[in-house]
Amino acid sequence: MPQRHADTAAATWRIERGRLVGAAAKLLRDLDEAEDCAQDALLAALDAWPRDGQPANPAAWLMTATRHKALDRLRRRAMQEREHAQLAADDEALGAQVVPDFADQLDAARDQAEIGDEQLRLIFIACHPVLPRESQVALTLRLLGGLETAEIARAFLLPEATVAQRIVRAKKALKGQPYELPDAEERAQRLGAVLAVVYLIFNEGHSAGSGASLLRPALCDEALRLARQLQHLLPQEAEVHGLAALLEIQASRLPARLDAQGRPVLLPDQDRRRWDRLLIQRGLAALVSAQALDPDGPYTLQAAIAACHARAARAEDTDWRAIVAGYDRLLALHPSPVVALNRAVALSFAEGPGAALPVLAVLAADPQLQRYPYLHGARADVLERLGRVAEAREAYRLAADLTQNEAQRALLLARMQALAH
Repeated sequence: MPQRHADTAAATWRIERGRLVGAAAKLLRDLDEAEDCAQDALLAALDAWPRDGQPANPAAWLMTATRHKALDRLRRRAMQEREHAQLAADDEALGAQVVPDFADQLDAARDQAEIGDEQLRLIFIACHPVLPRESQVALTLRLLGGLETAEIARAFLLPEATVAQRIVRAKKALKGQPYELPDAEERAQRLGAVLAVVYLIFNEGHSAGSGASLLRPALCDEALRLARQLQHLLPQEAEVHGLAALLEIQASRLPARLDAQGRPVLLPDQDRRRWDRLLIQRGLAALVSAQALDPDGPYTLQAAIAACHARAARAEDTDWRAIVAGYDRLLALHPSPVVALNRAVALSFAEGPGAALPVLAVLAADPQLQRYPYLHGARADVLERLGRVAEAREAYRLAADLTQNEAQRALLLARMQALAH
């Protein structure tokens, strides 16, 4: 029985970690100290619950304990500075003289009401514009994803020391920054970075840039969780719903993206019966919400394109002309060479490979795409469908040379070798 209580404490703490750190950071304005307080609360639970029994609301117990630890640190900080008068004022202002009731005499509703702000504050802090994008990703996963430094390093195939340095530098860069939810104007300015980080995390999980496996499902799960959380916290932001819609629909295909041997399965060849219908329904519902607010955001437009695939029961039922039109709209409003490449692929199915080849030739001259393996893979596929075998083999070889993902490279080389026969 004591071990069960300890396991519950550890599991609850992992789920609530972001909220606990957010609550402590609001008081201490220091992310390192906030994480220490959350850790101290877990240690207190591991000591108390096996001995005294598990509280009725484990999450609220941990929240109160974390705040109590933070207030203790505020007291010690003030005493060290010999500011006893200020300490008394701070204690009164922060409610530090109220001893938490660990016997479940908690105002759980109040805690739950504050949780959203704490989570929202943390993700906007982690995506502060003073931080480079790679640091925003690492700090977001550390604070909100509940991942340890070693887990983040494994996910991105980086040395643990490199990730640890990024997190340390990020926290130092945030010293002196306000630990409050930005006002509406600043939040609007920073929201793009927040959404981009969540999308980047998902994309790395959906199509890993390097390593042995094509997928890293844990990263997809974390990105989905963050996107859903943002939906709950920012229900009037169209692009929040648009991103959630895109991720839900993309995630629905994960069960069909690998065969029994772990090899990648291309979209036209996937068994659509394995697609997760619940995720598709969630994605389509989020898309409706996004389009009602603003149909022209980049994530909303991408989600609308993904929905065309989701609605097709068979690959041959896909409305490729609607997908090309969707990319036309996306390119007109949010131009990008990658979007142009995706449009060319869709065009090859809507109008035939001959229509796409000259478009791909133009894109191949773009410096941003010249070493992009997906460009050469798309060109190889189009050349293969046109019967230009020698050129297709060379394009597959080039794409394989450029990719750092072993599973993707194996697929490209297999397609190249198949053309030899």
